[in-house]
Amino acid sequence: MLNSKSFLGVDFGAGTLKAAEFELDEGGNLVLKQYGIRALGLEGSQDAARENVLRKAVQELFAERGFGSRKTNICAPGFHVFSKFVKLPPVDTSKVTQIIQYEAQQNVPFPLEEVVWDYQILGSTPTGELEVLLVAIKSDIVEGLFRTAEATGLRLQLVDVSPAALCNAFRYNYGDLEGCTMLLDIGAKTSNLLFFEKGKVYSRSINIGANSITQEFAAESKLRFPEAEKTKIAEGFVSLGGAYEEPENPHQAAISKIARQVMTRLHIQVNQTIQFYRGQQGGSAPQRLFLAGGASIMPYTAQFFAEKLNVPVEYFNPFRNIQINPAINLEELARVAHSFGEVVGLGLRNAAQCPVELNLVPKSILKRQQLDQKKPYFIAAFFGLILAILAYGWFFDRVAAVKKASFEEIQQELLPLKQKETELLAQEGAIKRTKDEIEAFTGWLRQRFYWPELLTEMRSILIAVEKERTRSGQDVGIWIERFATNAPGSTLTGTTQGSEEGDSRSYLFKMDPKLLERYGLIRPGMLRPSAEQPAESTEGAAEGADGTTPAKSTNQVGIVYVTFRAVDLTRGNPAANGELIFAVENAVQGSSLLDKEGTKLHGDKSDVDDATSTFTFGMTLKLKQPIKD
Repeated sequence: MLNSKSFLGVDFGAGTLKAAEFELDEGGNLVLKQYGIRALGLEGSQDAARENVLRKAVQELFAERGFGSRKTNICAPGFHVFSKFVKLPPVDTSKVTQIIQYEAQQNVPFPLEEVVWDYQILGSTPTGELEVLLVAIKSDIVEGLFRTAEATGLRLQLVDVSPAALCNAFRYNYGDLEGCTMLLDIGAKTSNLLFFEKGKVYSRSINIGANSITQEFAAESKLRFPEAEKTKIAEGFVSLGGAYEEPENPHQAAISKIARQVMTRLHIQVNQTIQFYRGQQGGSAPQRLFLAGGASIMPYTAQFFAEKLNVPVEYFNPFRNIQINPAINLEELARVAHSFGEVVGLGLRNAAQCPVELNLVPKSILKRQQLDQKKPYFIAAFFGLILAILAYGWFFDRVAAVKKASFEEIQQELLPLKQKETELLAQEGAIKRTKDEIEAFTGWLRQRFYWPELLTEMRSILIAVEKERTRSGQDVGIWIERFATNAPGSTLTGTTQGSEEGDSRSYLFKMDPKLLERYGLIRPGMLRPSAEQPAESTEGAAEGADGTTPAKSTNQVGIVYVTFRAVDLTRGNPAANGELIFAVENAVQGSSLLDKEGTKLHGDKSDVDDATSTFTFGMTLKLKQPIKD
């Protein structure tokens, strides 16, 4: 039987699904009734498979735990959420909303009509500036979460985000700490770093997570991701560096080195954020660090950050001030407590006024919820009136013929109600059609994320190749210069040539070296100054030779042509360039997104450009799942 007094907090993370059932005692305090956690694997962080994986995980977890409530607060995954702290000049209160709307348009990297966004005013600086937390998430992502919830019988009340939920949980449990405190939540795909000081909070999302360790280990050991993840959990730890003696187990040795490299990259980002917080936000030096998130439990992680940051490190306990049901095994809870910060923050939204209160429910969902809430009343009122009128008519039909006139009058009163019934049915049909259209559009939009996923995959492969070649002492640099659906050197007349016969569109990306450095595709200083030339303009790629826009093609894109540019390595080894080319080919052919047989080198590599000390070579990529143009 469902418990109407309890409620759920569910964190849809990138790597794990975490849920907990709470209730309030007589004093209004939050009580943990039961909890559950379920791993999502690599598919949990991939947009194409994520919705189905989540739906299955929710069904399995709820069947196993038997949660008694369906009223749910959820937390969107960090890698889908955009968040930023902005400062507003001192203005009249009536103009704050207008200025925040302008800031959202300037800072959110998507059109506002495509996102759900919210903000929270966190306080003001001594100079009167307002400190505002701005968050946004794509509308189709939230609608996918609602579809998952509805398919599993959940009734969503609000949609929160990781930084806000973690902030509320930390303030509730550690509000008595003085000085500046850091909270580092290390997730599967991203990490959240939060600063707390004198009622002030600042956060930053870092695009480094535990999946990086698993993926690099899987590539090095040639294991599938699930097997590499199990090995990491069972045997992995963070290498202590220095005069540390490698373990005899080759897997442990590999994981420990990779884990230290990833944690080092994370530490660099943490250090940069500390400097920004102290310089731009006016904060003081952190006095302590709390670790949270599933990846933080890897052995020696705390010692690593204690050594690097020179501050005390301990694990975040979000249940510190939460009452626990006596039936819960405290030892088992202690093993995963550090991962439940967001879940506790969600539960606190029903228990008290929280420091940060955001809700990213789309307007379309709100309207639908309001209509669903009113439907039972409409239906009950309608059938109640019908029954009353029928009973009234039956009574007068039985008593006497003299009441016939009154009976006919009642029949006339019934006609408007039938008209209302017809109107209601028409509205329900319109709502269903609108929902079908939304689902169709959502499917189309989902395909647009395939290209960023493929580019991210290619970037990861190039990074892995660079690291592998760098170990041999070579200063390796390789990046994508051209990424298109038409072969290099093809003549584009009338309409651009696509990857399939009859295709009328061509996708072409040419990247400026400055952008390559900014987004981590090459290391700073890798190119000589003369190589920093403007990227070739792709304007007009969507227009014909006569200046007109070609009609949209319904063909599928199955082949992509890539041109790589790499730093010349032949000074020390004349065969080094060829070795690098074949290393890239082997790595790309191993991608789960590409067909190995159809993915191969095309054309000859170019001669070395003396001005830039670089050369180019091309590859043909065959997609495993062609997408519609």
